[in-house]
Amino acid sequence: MSTSPSPGERIAAALRRSPVYVDPSLAPALPVADRRRLVATLRRAPVPVYAVIVPIVRGGTWADGDQLLTVVHDRLGRDGVFVGIDENADTLTAREWTGNDDDRKWESPHAARESAWAVNFDRRMDDASLSTRLTAFARLITAGTGKREYERLSAEISRRARRSEPAKETADDGLPVLPVTAGAAGVAVAAVAGLLVWRRRRMAAARRPGDGLLLPRAVFATAGKADEDELRTQASREVIAFGEDLDATTVAGGADRPRALLTRALDAYQAAGKTLDAASGVPDLAGVLVLVDQGRDALASATALAAGGREIPAVPLCFFHPLHGDGSVTVDWRPLGTRRRLRVRCCDACARAVKERRSPDWLLDDRDGRPVPYFEVPPERSVWADTGYGQFRDDLVHRVLRGDARR
Repeated sequence: MSTSPSPGERIAAALRRSPVYVDPSLAPALPVADRRRLVATLRRAPVPVYAVIVPIVRGGTWADGDQLLTVVHDRLGRDGVFVGIDENADTLTAREWTGNDDDRKWESPHAARESAWAVNFDRRMDDASLSTRLTAFARLITAGTGKREYERLSAEISRRARRSEPAKETADDGLPVLPVTAGAAGVAVAAVAGLLVWRRRRMAAARRPGDGLLLPRAVFATAGKADEDELRTQASREVIAFGEDLDATTVAGGADRPRALLTRALDAYQAAGKTLDAASGVPDLAGVLVLVDQGRDALASATALAAGGREIPAVPLCFFHPLHGDGSVTVDWRPLGTRRRLRVRCCDACARAVKERRSPDWLLDDRDGRPVPYFEVPPERSVWADTGYGQFRDDLVHRVLRGDARR
């Protein structure tokens, strides 16, 4: 009796043909032309290097990127360096197998882990494409400088952290920041963990309870780089997936709060579908993902409460450009030409631009035939401008259902 190949076996089969495997959901993040250039770069490395680009979703097939790479290596039956992405799509993870090494140890002959973290820690990579980050990783492997670069960047981050927050013992996400000593020949795992916590201030994928129901943050690794047709396909896929999760929910109509949250989730689903059907450009398609995100937040909280837990704090998407992902930083911002100051949530890159008095990479919309930041469209013509994609008012779902999305 024949059985279908497992996910790991399917990926391994693809890697026998090409050293780069990309899950279809992340294909826009690594277009075919970029993929070909990356393959050429990987083949110049002194060791076989395999890139396994698969989204890591809480509650999904893979617990984390490390488990994915371990399974794929086992199914492929070949040693070498394996690199992928973790639950936060901005984070590379890597392992090396040599056939006789201790899988638990940190160092590898070609410094695979250190090379990945050197790319993760490099500020120049903050807004870089996935192709650029993977190419940088491959070049470190080829040059044999991954460990040295990792130690240099670790020391730089440690110095910057001490200068900016000498007395602070916790990161912005509430996790402890461990003491870091960089530059030693051996890199302590504890130090790496401390640097990871510090670095996560710029990461868009907040780890929250109920992540299995929340909108996967890997979505935003591709959405921001997709063209309109690709974004429409992605938005449609997320609406369908949200609807399937709603159909499968076991939340009953008991207590008032879970019932109200479930109603909100259903309304958000209806609003997302309505927006998708009438979407006339990227701002509307971004609105679809905002509505799905709000609905999934409500569904996750309803599920948690029904199980005896607590509500899950909602995290809005970046005010300046929702396709950047989570608005993990609160900033006070004054629009150009006005005296009014706004307090908004945005991604780390946009927060840095505001702090440095630069224009953030905001989402553009059309106003009288010319592109302008979406929030400069007259509010009577765009519910996205009027509500800041839901950050200024909490009635976005209701207003979309009422027909305010586009007038």
